[in-house]
Amino acid sequence: MSGAGGTRGTRPAAVGQSGSAQPPAENSSLGRPQRPPMGPGRGGPFAGMNIPAEKALNFLPSAKRLLGTLRPERLWLVLVLVLSVASVALQVLGPRLLGEGTNLIFAGVVSKDLPAGTSKEQLIAGLRASGEDARADMLGPMKLTPGQGVDFTALSSVLLWVLVLYVLASAFGWMQAYILNGVVQRTVYRLREDIEAKINRLPLRHFDSVKRGELLSRVTNDVDNISQSLQQSISQAVTSLLTVAGVIFMMVLLSPLLALITMITVPLTLVTTMLIAKRSQKLFVAQWKNTGELNGQIEESYTGHALVKVFGRQREVEQQFREKNAELFAASFGAQFISGLIMPALTFIGNLVYVGIAVVGGLQVAAGAMQLGDVQAFIQYSRQFTQPLAQLGSMANLLQSGVASAERVFELLDTAEQDPDPVPAESPTAARGRLVFENVSFAYSPDKPLIKDLSLVAEPGQTIAIVGPTGAGKTTLVNLMMRFYELDAGRITLDGVDIATMRRDDVRGRMGMVLQDTWLFGGTIRDNIAYGRPVASEEDIMEAAGAAYVDRFVHSLPEGYDTVLDDEGGNISAGEKQLLTIARAFLARPSVLILDEATSSVDTRTEVLVQNAMRALRSERTSFVIAHRLSTIRDADLILVMESGQIVEQGNHAGLLAAGGAYARLYEAQFAAPAAEV
Repeated sequence: MSGAGGTRGTRPAAVGQSGSAQPPAENSSLGRPQRPPMGPGRGGPFAGMNIPAEKALNFLPSAKRLLGTLRPERLWLVLVLVLSVASVALQVLGPRLLGEGTNLIFAGVVSKDLPAGTSKEQLIAGLRASGEDARADMLGPMKLTPGQGVDFTALSSVLLWVLVLYVLASAFGWMQAYILNGVVQRTVYRLREDIEAKINRLPLRHFDSVKRGELLSRVTNDVDNISQSLQQSISQAVTSLLTVAGVIFMMVLLSPLLALITMITVPLTLVTTMLIAKRSQKLFVAQWKNTGELNGQIEESYTGHALVKVFGRQREVEQQFREKNAELFAASFGAQFISGLIMPALTFIGNLVYVGIAVVGGLQVAAGAMQLGDVQAFIQYSRQFTQPLAQLGSMANLLQSGVASAERVFELLDTAEQDPDPVPAESPTAARGRLVFENVSFAYSPDKPLIKDLSLVAEPGQTIAIVGPTGAGKTTLVNLMMRFYELDAGRITLDGVDIATMRRDDVRGRMGMVLQDTWLFGGTIRDNIAYGRPVASEEDIMEAAGAAYVDRFVHSLPEGYDTVLDDEGGNISAGEKQLLTIARAFLARPSVLILDEATSSVDTRTEVLVQNAMRALRSERTSFVIAHRLSTIRDADLILVMESGQIVEQGNHAGLLAAGGAYARLYEAQFAAPAAEV
């Protein structure tokens, strides 16, 4: 919005201020069951820190949709799968080759002590003849050359192949991780773009019904959580499943009996993981809830620090913090301790299986059914088998958390949008600033009408003041001009064109708005003024600064117009911040100027100067001034007195006073009437 003195685009803070009717607080209109927000209030400076896994409301549909966001990357995902298969296959072959190396060493050691010149068959036959059947059975599967010793040439060849396999497996694994990282980051990049575009298409009514911290949490914390979950889950899931499949194949190939013993870990792992995860889930929810409450309490204490000091409530705040912190500690300790039992439990199961394999494998070697190197390879495979199972088990919380965050983001993306701009759109041929309200009706809630059948004509160059008690609908009237809300009935025309037939950016580009709430951005004073018209020249910026009397205080700052402000403008006074927002609106040179208590934060002398500047600026421009201080609108061409969404009086200052109606009562209550006891 060009010239928006107090906003970046559309901002819900404009609603409900300066006496306008506050829209009703409602639950988010996201159309699905609502979970508690990620921390009360606006999230706070610590929002999203250490938030544990949350259970998705609709896991399978949300997980399917999340995977659907990867569809544009399907060719890259195929390549990731191919590289994963190659990497896992090479890693799975490694223990088998190492087992062959062990067989060569063991056979060489045994062969060295055997008499040279005899064949393996003769040696075994002699052992059986002498009654040493057990030794003969053990030597049967070995590749023996009596008297030769270890074949270091063959052993070197095996070790070289093992080195090549592991180097290639690592290279393929690195390539897979690199490509997958690009896939995930591009997916999240598109998701952030979709969210940004979605937010710009949402009606202001939506922002009235959700907490700012909840929305920010979806845009930041949840998207980051999706990124981490996709990055780790896809890589671990693919690698773990392929590893399990490859290891099972090699184990069955080596020894079906030992493979059967190893497979006992599968049901034990699943049952153990489910039992522990079921108990920890409730504690995770409690940890998540207490984290949000503590974040909200910290944010309130931080933002209201001065107020806490003024009223001497430090001890109470500290006590509240200690109580919330203790609750979070208890929930976090229980959740992390119980969920942390998964890996030790699975490791214990793996160790039991290891003992079983070692015992049965030793008997198999003694019986000649297996070689020592095969048992060694099988033990390595058993380790490779239990590790991915443990990873899949520990990945449950990560996956659940990622899908839950995706569900929250999808709820935002599925929110009903504002009506699209008409195509083709109309646009006034001349920028004169003539606004006409024709039988306008509007309500924030259908059962509570606010503005009913209101008609008004604002001629170019007129200054129209809007006054009335709190809740009369003053700022709501302005928001309807800006098309922050759509009318329920009637129409508003700008220079003869219905604003409903214009693009919203065209409507707002012809209006400049300065709110009572100042809003500055992190940057220089020059940048903050230039926000009203980014293509403005340096001369235009200086002219606007001079017209709004910004120039009077800027030269007292060390860096002048290059002074860097923080995002709240904390290094200048409230009145100086207001002057900057007024300069921003001046620079936009709109045909309609809207001032919502714009001079409420400036001192009396500066207020007079600003009014003089605005009086010069009003030439051929329509100005709407929302005011509580009636002294600021005495020279207005037309004063509208609103009550309950209706214009009950209109006229100039002198005429309304003489009429002795609602305006006169307001004036007398502000300037003439003594304080009355209530």
